[in-house]
Amino acid sequence: MPKKQNHPKKPKTSWPTKLAMEQIYEMNLWGGNKADFYSGEGSHHPEIVNPYLDAVTTFLSSFKNPLTVCDLGCGDFNVGKELVKYAKKYIAVDIVPSLILRNTEKFKAPNLEFHCLDIAEADLPIADCAILRQVLQHLSNAEIQSIVNKLTAFKYAILTEHIPQGSFIPNKDIISGQGNRLKIQSGVNLLAPPFNFKVKEETQLSTIVLDASKGIIKTTLIQL
Repeated sequence: MPKKQNHPKKPKTSWPTKLAMEQIYEMNLWGGNKADFYSGEGSHHPEIVNPYLDAVTTFLSSFKNPLTVCDLGCGDFNVGKELVKYAKKYIAVDIVPSLILRNTEKFKAPNLEFHCLDIAEADLPIADCAILRQVLQHLSNAEIQSIVNKLTAFKYAILTEHIPQGSFIPNKDIISGQGNRLKIQSGVNLLAPPFNFKVKEETQLSTIVLDASKGIIKTTLIQL
């Protein structure tokens, strides 16, 4: 059974994330067809998407009893739609109301549901496995910490982050928005300060090496 959420209530904090993400999709700042929502190359480029899907589907299909999955920051659902059939229940979450409305109308499955939530502020749905695919990299350290505090409610988390090649100082703080930490030669590592996230086990699922200026996209499975 999925772990029960059990974390203290905190006063609501006013972060700019919702407005920033709405702006990204409304203004097509990540590219794509202006007639539709688009979550960027990380959700559509085959060289990025296919190795990720191979690794995650291998993990999800390894269970005799399928897991309940919570996709935190599901975006345009171009990737998530391929994972639904491997889950007992697939709960897809995003902060942008119009995006969730579009996804609800476009993607249908008996075991699929969509929720519009700010994952840094709201209680998260109960599930066995959380997926955070290139989500934390866009958030401030304060928001990441709020999310990290809730991840202990899951048995597993699959984290994908866009990081620099070679050595770098992790977790330099940013203001939430379109960009990530590459521009300041940094990337998110939950096991490093200031998060110091304690996990039972860490397994690297996939590493996609882009050109030197674009860094690495790394997917890690953590057991909690």
